[in-house]
Amino acid sequence: MKKISHKIVFFGTDEFSSETLKALIQADYKISAVVTKPDSKSGRGQKTTISSVKKIAIENNIPVLQPIKLSEIENDIKKIGKDTVGILVSYGRIIPDSIINLFDPGIINVHPSLLPIYRGPTPIESAIANGDSETGISIIKLVSSMDAGPIYCQSKYKLNGDETQPELYKTLAKLGTKLIVENLPDILNSKLKPLEQKNSDAVYCSMLNKQDAFLNLSNITSLNAERLVRAHLDFPKTKLIISDKVLIITKAHIGDEDQSPIDILCIDNKYLVIDELIAPSGKKMSAKDFLNGYKLI
Repeated sequence: MKKISHKIVFFGTDEFSSETLKALIQADYKISAVVTKPDSKSGRGQKTTISSVKKIAIENNIPVLQPIKLSEIENDIKKIGKDTVGILVSYGRIIPDSIINLFDPGIINVHPSLLPIYRGPTPIESAIANGDSETGISIIKLVSSMDAGPIYCQSKYKLNGDETQPELYKTLAKLGTKLIVENLPDILNSKLKPLEQKNSDAVYCSMLNKQDAFLNLSNITSLNAERLVRAHLDFPKTKLIISDKVLIITKAHIGDEDQSPIDILCIDNKYLVIDELIAPSGKKMSAKDFLNGYKLI
């Protein structure tokens, strides 16, 4: 790998980002700062949790910036000096031009879809939920419009139809890391020129919320229901209310006949057969064990 003189400011927050940050550190690139979201509080005790990206930065003595407003870090970035490039992987916030323009050649974004398909915050979930035959990674030059920047390179990944959200996140995180590390020198040396996206082909995906967990049983097919179980496995999860009990479905398949009282008849006259769930107790178990332990009305 040909080394580069550029310093890097890395933008990222979750586990998807961590894979790339670790690879850049291991490749001996100069990471001058890590920008990540402010620490959050969660759980009954409101315990403060820090992002996985921040943990890696601390372990490697990299300065951490956690702005509430991105304008707060303009001076910090300017102090790093010239020949500074931004790399953004799953940061979770729109970056304004005032920040993008501080970098040369701008901010390079690793996005988990084959743009212009699935611009937006949920491309991995959308690919699974829509039953796509392939997805992949796009390396783009960031612009202030969401995921609309010109594309440096892409890598395709074939889907077999049984991927879950967490599995595909891990797979694409590795694919994205490989793609950015391999192409970063050519991008920074201007050997690899980005090509504009065709905006007329753009497909958008939206943010998921807790209400998306509940299946609308009045208009869903068994195929779409099974896909949503896999697509929403991490968040928002797939929930059903059966006999006044809220069940989180973690694994299911399509069947011509029901196999237990909790299987769901869908509008295509096929069943969503529940294989595994999280019971009201919070324990994950098979459908059989659930029926043995809980009385249904």
